[in-house]
Amino acid sequence: MTYVEDELTSQPECWTRAAAQAGEYTRVLPTPGERVAVVGCGTSYFMAQAVAALREGAGQGETDAFAASEFPYGRDYDHVVALTRSGTTTEVLGLLDRLKGGTRTTALTADPSTPVATSADETVVLDYADERSVVQTRFATTALTLLRAHLGLHSDTAVEDARTALAHPLPEELVHRTQFTFLGRGWTVGLANEAALKMREAALAWTEAYPAMEYRHGPISVTTHSTATWMLGDAPEGLAQQVRDTGGLWIQGALDPLAELVRAQRLAVAVAATRGLDPDHPRHLTRSIVLDS
Repeated sequence: MTYVEDELTSQPECWTRAAAQAGEYTRVLPTPGERVAVVGCGTSYFMAQAVAALREGAGQGETDAFAASEFPYGRDYDHVVALTRSGTTTEVLGLLDRLKGGTRTTALTADPSTPVATSADETVVLDYADERSVVQTRFATTALTLLRAHLGLHSDTAVEDARTALAHPLPEELVHRTQFTFLGRGWTVGLANEAALKMREAALAWTEAYPAMEYRHGPISVTTHSTATWMLGDAPEGLAQQVRDTGGLWIQGALDPLAELVRAQRLAVAVAATRGLDPDHPRHLTRSIVLDS
């Protein structure tokens, strides 16, 4: 078993633990009414997209998501939340250092011994969700679970659905598709982006992600009998049939969308195996992106 397989199977337990401890961090996480930005890089950026949509959709305040390298310093925020598994990512540390003494910052990390502990005003430590694989799975989803719980949006159904996602086999036909498209709406657009990233990182697969209705505005033109289109969350009316009419395989996620992401993680590992790839060590990637100054 690869590291990533072992790590992704532990997600139900990690989510349960994160949800239980969310109340411990009420003081350091954003409060209702604050104007908030959530930042990260790669997988963490896509989790930021999801939590920003959840928070604003819950009426808790204007919330934006940015790649750390693209943060708009000219805007005023009450609170910036940074997601960084390693605690050493160059762009995140640079952002936190630049905001220090001005905008309040909180970082969610897996390693409190890294520079992020001094760069951020406050830290939330999820060391039990740390990973040995370069490819992120459980840290990202555990951080999102803690933030969902903080917003009052987590339920035990998500954990049970994650167990279902791990227990049931993937459709045999799915692994042999040559193109994969993930779709989302609202907060699940970030999850769709992350599912596509997992497929690219671990399996070197031709993979795309879109807001569900944007798929109809052009990208559907490349859908064929060798394509799988996977909807995370509820699909717009009529879209499933339009995809089927192309000859492509339509997959409607029936589980909690975060649990559907677990299924997509499993797919990435399965496709990597069929291609003789090591999903723990994607080419050209390292656990933390540290840039030369």
